[in-house]
Amino acid sequence: MTPKEPSCALPSRSCAGLGGLTLARVLHVHGIPVTVYEADPSPSARTQGGMLDIHDYNGQLALKAADLMDEFHAIVLEGHQTMRVLDQDGTLLLDKADDGTGGRPEVMRGELRQMLLDSLPAGTVRWGHKASAVRALGEGRHEVTFSDGGAVVTGLLVGADGAWSRVRPLLSDAVPEYAGTSFVETYLFDADTRHPAAAEAVGGGSMMAPAPGKEIFAHRESGDTLHTYVALSKPQDWFAAIDFTDAATATARIAAEFEGWAPKLTTLIADGDTAPVLRPHHALPLGLRWDRVPGVTLLGDAAHLAAPNGEGANLAMLDGAEVGKALAAHPDDIEGALTEYEQAMFPRSAEVATFEGAEIHGIDSEDNTAHALINMFTEKGQ
Repeated sequence: MTPKEPSCALPSRSCAGLGGLTLARVLHVHGIPVTVYEADPSPSARTQGGMLDIHDYNGQLALKAADLMDEFHAIVLEGHQTMRVLDQDGTLLLDKADDGTGGRPEVMRGELRQMLLDSLPAGTVRWGHKASAVRALGEGRHEVTFSDGGAVVTGLLVGADGAWSRVRPLLSDAVPEYAGTSFVETYLFDADTRHPAAAEAVGGGSMMAPAPGKEIFAHRESGDTLHTYVALSKPQDWFAAIDFTDAATATARIAAEFEGWAPKLTTLIADGDTAPVLRPHHALPLGLRWDRVPGVTLLGDAAHLAAPNGEGANLAMLDGAEVGKALAAHPDDIEGALTEYEQAMFPRSAEVATFEGAEIHGIDSEDNTAHALINMFTEKGQ
């Protein structure tokens, strides 16, 4: 590959995720060739998660840089910006309507990813390329070896390969650590007819019912599907003692943590139509930085993994757009472009983790009550 051909290397998860694909699209817009290497064998190999709210101060800026705002508006779920906060007894404390401003519109993650894939020339994404090793060759060049024995050498390597990045060790010895909380994820289908009380509690958008050490968060996806994330502040050993291969037993154990809560809330757990899925939260050290290493950089979770705070996908997309814009502005100075990107990315990601991370799903806090959450929304004008 020539220096103008960035290679997004994937060791395990998804370089063909939102950040890597946004980078590829912005480079394509500017006429810069790029190849994205993705471990998954096809676009449909894995489900892509639930809804995302795409913010006007980061995610939407990335889509504007990618010249995809019209396509984005076509997949927005209208009215889904509504948000409710309930107390443990089911009392509705806040019912924030969708103001129609488009500041944080909701889309399905899978549809957003497909939109980005559709915007790229055929062959941009090389499916079934799981990186097994990455090594520096000197003078800013790197070799990525794949599990099938193939390899590629590139003059610019961008690691958009998530929490357990194989590219990150080229820049830092930091590794993610358990953040002290986990989600347990489940779904209710046909909720309006089968579970009307739970459907009413969630409303047309999202619902949060927080308490110290725990929270029930749910949102309405397309149709009358309710997607629930149960957040618990527990050590990993606590979760390891639960047999998640036994759906009924695991569901009962998680639901027991919410004994005494309103049935319309606990129904979201106890009556789930899918087996509960454990999703532990890991994070990199807050404010992680590294010295400039020629020919390589990181974006998204590979660079600044944090516990869920509503910003991860948005930040990854903005990272991708900013890398692409910097390379387009400095086509003959890769190091200058990467330096410009990293100098802006480091404080941006640290600020978001500090500001948002303590407030959204900050379930270790003794003040993490519904009333405290409402105060936060009121003070911040969200």
